[in-house]
Amino acid sequence: MRALGVIFLALLQISLMVWGVLAIYFSYLPIPLRYGGAGLFAVSSVAVLLLVRPWLKGAVIFWVMFAVVLGGWLSMAPSNHRDWQPDCAVLPYATVNGDEITIHNIRNFDYQTETDYTIQYYDRSFALSGLRSFDLIMCDWGLQHIVHTMVSFGFDDGSYLCVSIETRKEKGEAYSTIKGFFRQYERFYVVADERDLIRLRTNFRQGETVYLYRLQNVSPAVLEQVFLDYVNYINRLVDTPEWYNALTGNCTTEIRGHTRPYPNRVKWDWRILANGYGDQLMYEKNMVDTSLPFTELKQNSIINQTAMAADRDPAFSKKIRQGLPGMNPGGTVRMKKETSDQ
Repeated sequence: MRALGVIFLALLQISLMVWGVLAIYFSYLPIPLRYGGAGLFAVSSVAVLLLVRPWLKGAVIFWVMFAVVLGGWLSMAPSNHRDWQPDCAVLPYATVNGDEITIHNIRNFDYQTETDYTIQYYDRSFALSGLRSFDLIMCDWGLQHIVHTMVSFGFDDGSYLCVSIETRKEKGEAYSTIKGFFRQYERFYVVADERDLIRLRTNFRQGETVYLYRLQNVSPAVLEQVFLDYVNYINRLVDTPEWYNALTGNCTTEIRGHTRPYPNRVKWDWRILANGYGDQLMYEKNMVDTSLPFTELKQNSIINQTAMAADRDPAFSKKIRQGLPGMNPGGTVRMKKETSDQ
């Protein structure tokens, strides 16, 4: 047991050493300090663990060194004031006046290519009591087991509001999954027209397959709670920016957080992290239409062709939903049949 304990602590310290090296390397220090600091921490950690005796003394020295790195990492503060890329330069926000919620800075870029677009935004008011549906959009760019997820709220006037949780990138910055673990990107809620967020992925990005699912068995009261949770969080980010984290604060884990009122909300499942299997999980929990076998549901939920055909059509949202499983004519969420004792 003692030998196993030593092996466990050694592996833990090696893991923390690697994390510390990456944390310094991906910090906001000047490049020479980043490189030098990462190298110095790696060499010092190895030397302490191998050369300092007794072993416990070396472990204490290492933990002190690691605590200094961790303290520096935790002190890195997110900001709303950087030189942002144009697609994430403008923050959305909302004003609430009773039943009326006005969303400001709804993005509706007109794309010529994935990187060439006309920047345009608009404001729109929605009646909270007019919420009728909650849809999940899964965008598979080829990995299958890891996808990008978005949500879209539908209203009784036929309008939809789409939300995508992404990284807020600075000019010249590209996304890196590894950097996503080390406080390199602020969290950004893109609140947009579906002709922006969905059409970008179906009509302009190459190799993405987009699935659209209607969530079932949820009451209007729960829909309102989920929507207001999004609204409150979007407003909070205007004054209090937060870090994106590729593991704990990504596009899917944040959706799970916002859907706390949902009656079938999954407490935990490995498919929350391997979110490419999220639709399978929802199927098992009766959160999506189950009138078809799952493989048929998934195949029939692909919207690439209809989105490409609809393109700039003002009826884009309506057309991409035509014939999809679980999309009833009224556009509302199918409810469970209530019993007399409920």
